[in-house]
Amino acid sequence: MPTNFLFDGPEDARVTILLAHGAGAPMDSASMNATTKALAAHGFRIARFEFGYMASRRTDAGKKPPPRADKVMPEFIAAVDDLGPTNGPLLIGGKSMGGRVASMVADALFDAGRIAGLVCLGYPFHPPGKPDQLRTAHLLDLKTPTLICQGTRDEFGVRDEVETYGLSPKIELLWLEDGDHDLKPRKALSGFSTADHLKTVATGLEAWVQRVAK
Repeated sequence: MPTNFLFDGPEDARVTILLAHGAGAPMDSASMNATTKALAAHGFRIARFEFGYMASRRTDAGKKPPPRADKVMPEFIAAVDDLGPTNGPLLIGGKSMGGRVASMVADALFDAGRIAGLVCLGYPFHPPGKPDQLRTAHLLDLKTPTLICQGTRDEFGVRDEVETYGLSPKIELLWLEDGDHDLKPRKALSGFSTADHLKTVATGLEAWVQRVAK
């Protein structure tokens, strides 16, 4: 079954970003919509898609629980196939689980010259409250240029934890002060709004792309 995409941003953009959703919310969740809008405003072409279990929630089949991340790796590769040729560099990534799955298929696609990089929005380094159950083994020697945008109070991996992981030198982290797993800060405490942080993500991504995907 062909992948159903949701497109935003200029069709003739030089850089296209293929994004998958998190485990519990669809590709058009409020968080994904806001992030996509910010990225599109900076000239990126965004393509969003849903894994089969999430797409089925829009049908009579109803709600299905998310499968293990490795089970949907073929669906991410199929989405890259179905997206087809792009004007210029293609980045893959996503929110939370979507970014994790992208990170698990990235090196094979990068080695084949099919993608230029990986973008993770709130990477789930471990389940909340379980810092010993790390999901980082494949990130230690990742070869794909990667940007992880992470809130400093993300319960899936705070800054003090992540900085001890020994991640691949190909991975850059963009920290967003007081951001949660949706990159949302508490404005009264941090002085930042979600819109501020999403603008930082977009400008940071723009600068990063200039370095890794010229």
